[in-house]
Amino acid sequence: MSVRGLVGGVFFLAEIRVQEGEPLENALRRFKRKVQTEDIIKEVKRHSFYLKPGEKKRVKEALARKRNRKKIRKEQD
Repeated sequence: MSVRGLVGGVFFLAEIRVQEGEPLENALRRFKRKVQTEDIIKEVKRHSFYLKPGEKKRVKEALARKRNRKKIRKEQD
């Protein structure tokens, strides 16, 4: 099993070998875990559409505000 993704001109390849007698469900679980740890899905989503520099800046600032609100809420508890 493998997933290929072209991101920024670089191919990411997550690959596992299915051992003999191993159930397919276990192999699929290992594969999903490997794809998740290598952040392949995140990279593909990030490069799937173009954000103008101004939009990127607004998104970044909104995420910073969200993190700060969350941090303040945790400190109050």
